[in-house]
Amino acid sequence: MHAGTLLSFLAVDLLLVCVPGADWAYAITAGLRDRSVAVAVGGLVAGYALHTLLAAAGLAVLVAGSPDLLTALTAAGAGYLVWLGWGVLRRPSAVPAAEAEAGTPAATAPRVFLRGATISGLNPKGLLLYLSVLPAFLTTRGTRLPVAAQTAALGLLHMACCAAVYLTVGTLARAVLRARPAAARAVTRTSGAAMLGIGAFLLVERLATL
Repeated sequence: MHAGTLLSFLAVDLLLVCVPGADWAYAITAGLRDRSVAVAVGGLVAGYALHTLLAAAGLAVLVAGSPDLLTALTAAGAGYLVWLGWGVLRRPSAVPAAEAEAGTPAATAPRVFLRGATISGLNPKGLLLYLSVLPAFLTTRGTRLPVAAQTAALGLLHMACCAAVYLTVGTLARAVLRARPAAARAVTRTSGAAMLGIGAFLLVERLATL
């Protein structure tokens, strides 16, 4: 695989990762609720690690060729986003004291990690990347690297981009807004509304195709 191919994929991938969406919303929410941003982002990256493994094994091709399975996965991801977004809107507290006063238990690290993995694992934007964008950068000419190895390399590059961008987003959200509870709650609500809105839109879109 040529360096030019990797750089081209990196440019396209960064554009996709830098577009705010469900992953951004979760990273911001985790940062504002005094949860470890690294744990939340680790979960998000783990979800894309699963995508990478499936794509390298060739299962992504099978999913792409099965409209019903693709619809089911997208609908599951959309439904989860709606549920998670509604939960954030109902409990928009951004500081630990507010959560304690409201009697809301803090989420454990495994739960934060699992939520992140579920969000990215069922993220339609991630499915789009692995089913449509990534294959365009694979080649069988001028390289001895198997397609599966190329897929794994590009998947790892995507995971690195996600880790860098989402850690930055979550850390900045905490640093800038932690001293501003009102603004933090507003951003948390916005993040929850974004997850709920994205999920609702995808559910309606998928139901319309049935």
